[in-house]
Amino acid sequence: MSYLDKLLDGVKVEWTEISKALVRTTGTKITAEQMKQMHKNQAPLKIFAGGKTVAFVDFKDIPEKDINRKPSIIVKSRGVIEFEYYDKPFSHKNEMWSYYSPNEYLDIKFIYYFLKINEPYFQNIGNRMQMPQISTPDTEEFKIPIPCPDNPEKSLAIQKEIVRILDTFTELTAELTAELTARKKQYNYYRDQLLNFNEKEVEWKPLEILAENLDSIRKPVTSGSREAGEIPYYGASGIVDYVKDYIFDGDFLLVSEDGANLIARNTPIAFSISGKNWVNNHAHVLKFPTYSDRRFVEYYLNSIDLTPYISGAAQPKLNQKNLNSIKIPNPSPEEKIRIVSILDKFDTFTTSMSEGLPKEIELRQKQYEYYRDMLLTFSTDNIEA
Repeated sequence: MSYLDKLLDGVKVEWTEISKALVRTTGTKITAEQMKQMHKNQAPLKIFAGGKTVAFVDFKDIPEKDINRKPSIIVKSRGVIEFEYYDKPFSHKNEMWSYYSPNEYLDIKFIYYFLKINEPYFQNIGNRMQMPQISTPDTEEFKIPIPCPDNPEKSLAIQKEIVRILDTFTELTAELTAELTARKKQYNYYRDQLLNFNEKEVEWKPLEILAENLDSIRKPVTSGSREAGEIPYYGASGIVDYVKDYIFDGDFLLVSEDGANLIARNTPIAFSISGKNWVNNHAHVLKFPTYSDRRFVEYYLNSIDLTPYISGAAQPKLNQKNLNSIKIPNPSPEEKIRIVSILDKFDTFTTSMSEGLPKEIELRQKQYEYYRDMLLTFSTDNIEA
């Protein structure tokens, strides 16, 4: 903290419009379909579109005048409004624009970090339109800070040190995220291996034999009729609301009825709940004799394709009859305990927000945001017009 105080202590700041400090560049005339057709996985030139849409193409595929070769800030101006930094040759769709610094004493990545912290401002402007979007004057007229304007060398040193600090946090978060992705793949591999039984190894039983179905007790309550409280109110994919009263009290397994979700697997399919809660009629409620029985079935259901059990064309769903008919491998109690113990450790490490990698990523992100806000919020006492 004392180091950062010294870095910013007494720093004079000049605020200037982006149009006076940076050079705005245009993109190339290209459609989403053309990007899809031209894309090559190992091609050297990256083409940006809105959101996360990108394509990699050869240099010959894009006019040379439309290729940007300087480290730049890309302005994603429609749909999801955000800024992206890129330091390799690139281009982008022509409704977007980008900026680079012509001044050797103005670090473009320093400006990028400042614009990232101000993304909500631009998003608020964009949200005034039916399709969220901003125009070039919105960024051209936006003012950015230049520390120590009378001492270019010191100004650049401060900018680069701020970038170095924020880059460190960004890289650490990226490393942790990559590690989490790898661990999730490892978890899925071991889960599939541990739950891969054949007909000869174990006895298979329909789910209705292994669990007590409590669907008859669940009850939907419209949002206008729900009395606010602290009791979780569950639906097909998790907690929908918090209410004052409860129906269930104990440990249960909820299984989504939503057929579209069961196919896409974008949100939880089978998930455990504990304590006092209320469940509407979009999730099946199953009760098991032991913890290992419940978690074993939870892991198994989340590992298999449930498409054959989904019925209904207009609103596909997993009804109770089909749910009850799903055959589950039923190894010995000791084997269930062993498998569940292994998978629980992986699950904690890859999904827990109280421990494991997700918690570590959350902490590093908060730490990054803290230092970013502190480093990029200049005292108004030291502002020069």
